[in-house]
Amino acid sequence: MTVRILPLPQTDEPTAPEGGLGALSTDRGNLPLDSVDVRASITGLAAGVEVVQGFRNPFDVPLEATYIFPLPDRAAVTALRMEADDRVVEGTLKERGQARQDYSAAIAAGQRAALAEEDRPDVFTMQVGNILPGERVTISLALTQPLPHESSSTATFRFPLVVAPRYIPGTPLDGEGAGGGAAEDTDAVPDASRISPPVLLPGFPNPVRLAISAEIDPSGLPLTEIQSALHVVTEESDAGRTTVRLRPGERLDRDFVLRLGFAPQESAALSLVPDESGDEGTFSLTVLPSGDARPRPRDVVLILDRSGSMHGWKMVAARRAAARIVDTLRDEDRFAVLSFDSVVERPRDLGSGLVPGTDRNRFRAVEHLAALDARGGTEMLAPLDEACRLVAGSEHDRVVVLITDGQVGNEDQLLAHLAPRLQGVRVHTVGIDRAVNAGFLNRLAAIGQGRCELVESEDRLDAAMDQIHHRIGAPVATDLSLQAEGLEIVPDSVAPARLGALFPGVPLVIAGRFRGEPAGSVTVHGTASDGTAWRQRASGTVARNPAATAIWARAHLRDLEDRYTVGGPSDLEQRIVEASLRFGVLCRFTAFVAVDSRVVTDAAAPHQVVQPVEMPSGWAAPATAYGAANPLMAAPLEQTEGSMPPRPPAPSAPSGPPAPSAPSGPPAPSAPSGPPPRPALSAQPPAPAGGSPARSRRRGFTAPADDIDVPDFLGTGAPSPAPDLSVLKRELAERLEAMRGTPDDLARRVSCLRQDVLPVLMSVIERMRPLVAPGADPLPALEALRDDLIRISAGSEAQQVGELWSRTLRVLGDFTGEGTESRARRPFWKRSR
Repeated sequence: MTVRILPLPQTDEPTAPEGGLGALSTDRGNLPLDSVDVRASITGLAAGVEVVQGFRNPFDVPLEATYIFPLPDRAAVTALRMEADDRVVEGTLKERGQARQDYSAAIAAGQRAALAEEDRPDVFTMQVGNILPGERVTISLALTQPLPHESSSTATFRFPLVVAPRYIPGTPLDGEGAGGGAAEDTDAVPDASRISPPVLLPGFPNPVRLAISAEIDPSGLPLTEIQSALHVVTEESDAGRTTVRLRPGERLDRDFVLRLGFAPQESAALSLVPDESGDEGTFSLTVLPSGDARPRPRDVVLILDRSGSMHGWKMVAARRAAARIVDTLRDEDRFAVLSFDSVVERPRDLGSGLVPGTDRNRFRAVEHLAALDARGGTEMLAPLDEACRLVAGSEHDRVVVLITDGQVGNEDQLLAHLAPRLQGVRVHTVGIDRAVNAGFLNRLAAIGQGRCELVESEDRLDAAMDQIHHRIGAPVATDLSLQAEGLEIVPDSVAPARLGALFPGVPLVIAGRFRGEPAGSVTVHGTASDGTAWRQRASGTVARNPAATAIWARAHLRDLEDRYTVGGPSDLEQRIVEASLRFGVLCRFTAFVAVDSRVVTDAAAPHQVVQPVEMPSGWAAPATAYGAANPLMAAPLEQTEGSMPPRPPAPSAPSGPPAPSAPSGPPAPSAPSGPPPRPALSAQPPAPAGGSPARSRRRGFTAPADDIDVPDFLGTGAPSPAPDLSVLKRELAERLEAMRGTPDDLARRVSCLRQDVLPVLMSVIERMRPLVAPGADPLPALEALRDDLIRISAGSEAQQVGELWSRTLRVLGDFTGEGTESRARRPFWKRSR
């Protein structure tokens, strides 16, 4: 076996002798997070991982530490353990709102507690509260993750170590932030403050101590090679296993990547893992297509991200990758090249549609790519929408290739808008970064039934491009389906839910649940590139693989969450919670909470610190600060020849103008020193102390009825005129959502009706008048409701309030099309009871 150690290119970041922004100074250290220890045990094509985070309180008062950190997007988090003062507390997985309530109650009672929440498939938030002065608390997370196949002979263990700054589009929201991060919440990313940790400047004097070890057991597979992108050493054990350890002194500023080479395996294998109890089990089917597909004419749209975060080696690699893809096009193919930041640009002389893949057109495209440099913000919706428009209705194979680092915060908005437009379109994503947003790129590729390729260095680019070339070519088989013989597959349990296509040399792994005896076979049916029927059959073999069920559950939950994002049945939320709790795997609707029964402090509230993180390796030093301006939102550029403005936003996109913006480039925290004074991430925020009825739409909060002051909101400026009824319906749909999330309490309901619903309703009615004929539906019903809402008061009887509440739900439901029986889709970060 050959072990290759590939050094990561060094950056030219300057060293600040006294530390960068946020360099707190105490006798016991700087910031609460002092160590991260990752211990992986790789067995075959799965890995069990323990992540141990050490928190120390350097202050003289009890501390609540918040750490926004990444985990592999395909990993199943199955356990949490808190240790402090020789006490061990095992975490419990609960519905997210209930877990938040338990955590907040424990902190208020002076007990130690920890809360782990998922905000994106690869972004998590850890809160550890009531850490005593000088005390150390360790939090351990147990994970199980698959090793994705890059080819028939290569699997990858990737562990991210830092959440990179993400571009946050949209208009900033008023009110309290949804989280403790540095970016402002916007109408496009209402939880931006939950995914934006403050960033340290280079040279911070006391970085987190990082340790990573990976013990590799091939488990019968012919392991031939190990490649690493970080400085590591290797040790051979007596049992024939290989242990890889990270070199001491590394920082949490890039992904840890191991690639394992294996000899090619059989074309299909079916593993059956029965449960320890009950009559069910988990199956895992691996299909490896052989041979080449017959080329067909393609319509290819290549989208290149040239935003500010792509500065440096990433821009060079992205240009090379794009040019290589253009060079693979044939004369019978048609293509378009779109480059984007705050605007979308095309190569000159290639028109506004698809053009043939002739030598001349390919030369023009490569010439355009060679001149691109990084700038501006990552307005990704417009180019993806334009790509869908360009290939719509084509009889050719329709392919979209996105080359980007994926550093955007509005993933859910993008997926919800694109999902219905991607029917029949294959989307391949190429992620270029040392701290790539793999969660989003994998989700987009899955919805587009394509593949995702990640590139962490220029050295990796050539090998990655060979894989990409196969994937954008003709697939071996499409329209895949499963047929079981002698094995009963549980309905709606197969993951991925969309099987996508089979590409030459790229394994496809399908998992699901079965009932009854672990025996039988599964056949994959599809359509070959020449139009003939294609099939591959695998007979089941019983295996003992305890990780199989957790890995399947994580993939299944991710499919359900994506269905929730783009719309689904009304019972989907409950199904997600039940599946998460049944199989013990964390998701966006649940959370792990650990509460120590001992009361350790009687302080009113602990001091709160949000842990700053490293600037990702290869990123430019931050030139702007978090604050009112979005750090990754550059000011719109003057349109140049060949450029086009962004297309109209998705239905969930902001209706107002973009937020003020700062120059491109990674962000820095706004506080010059000391912990940022952010609010606690509790389930119920405190009420404002009267005055203007500004509301936090992100938290679903309504003020007590005593704060009502009709003249306040009657005198406020109305929103800007809406172009059509859809915008007005969207505004009232938000108020309908706030109502459905309001507790059954008289004062809160009155406050919600008067302060949340009435001002928006009055504005909608006024802007609606020019759009409909006088007295036309639904104006009379809305106007009558407005008049009754004005008359309601804090002293109204409960029956009167209840009747008006039900009527408001009905009228708004009829106007917005949601109806009173339609359950509001509360965002993941609003989980509270």
